[in-house]
Amino acid sequence: MSDTPAATTRGFRYYDLLVGGMVAVLLCSNLIGPAKVGSVTLPLLGALSFGVGNLFFPVSYIFGDVLTEVYGYSRARRAIWAGFGGLLFASFMTWVILVMPPSPGEPYNAQLQPALEIVFGSTWRIVLASMVAYWLGDFANSYVMAKMKLWTQGRWLWTRTIGSTVVGQGLDSLTFYPIAFAGIWEGETILKVIAFNWTMKVLVEIVFTPVTYAVVGFLKRREGVDVYDRGTHFTPFSLRDEGERRALN
Repeated sequence: MSDTPAATTRGFRYYDLLVGGMVAVLLCSNLIGPAKVGSVTLPLLGALSFGVGNLFFPVSYIFGDVLTEVYGYSRARRAIWAGFGGLLFASFMTWVILVMPPSPGEPYNAQLQPALEIVFGSTWRIVLASMVAYWLGDFANSYVMAKMKLWTQGRWLWTRTIGSTVVGQGLDSLTFYPIAFAGIWEGETILKVIAFNWTMKVLVEIVFTPVTYAVVGFLKRREGVDVYDRGTHFTPFSLRDEGERRALN
């Protein structure tokens, strides 16, 4: 086993696919998920309502965990900015499509335009809340993941995936709901929704822990690399490839 600096140029087989998967899950959960509120009845707790997109949004954090664990913080940082750019463009594209006057010569538009406004229409507060919450939450998740890897010397992966999700998803929920709904929902309702969604997202991370272990092990073997972020500058505002790559022989 040998250590090589992160600046060494090399290609990765699966990095681009992981970034694409992360961005796809992020866009789908933010564009499709918020349109529907689901309800489940649980023992003792009774009926619980939640945005269905929350079932899938935590998967983007799992992608972030895998990217940070295998490729390092700086590579995960690139993926986070790719997701942010995708969200920004999707929000702009949605706005343009909704404000464009529908053609009166197409009868189907009479049903399509209101449906699009219901499914994809969002207030500026919700759009802003989504962007800010994603940016803060994902960078917090990746930072905690990378730091804990150094503290644990690469052991106990489950502590890093769950611990980083507790922080990242908590910051995400604490940011999103007050920005989006303060003054619209009662404070008690906001706190209940934050607590429920944070708990559900962390539980998704816990349930997927065996899958995360399998994917991380596969990628480290196939890519032949395991990055430790020693010497990494943890600013979000950089696209430099940093960190210490440990080549796996």
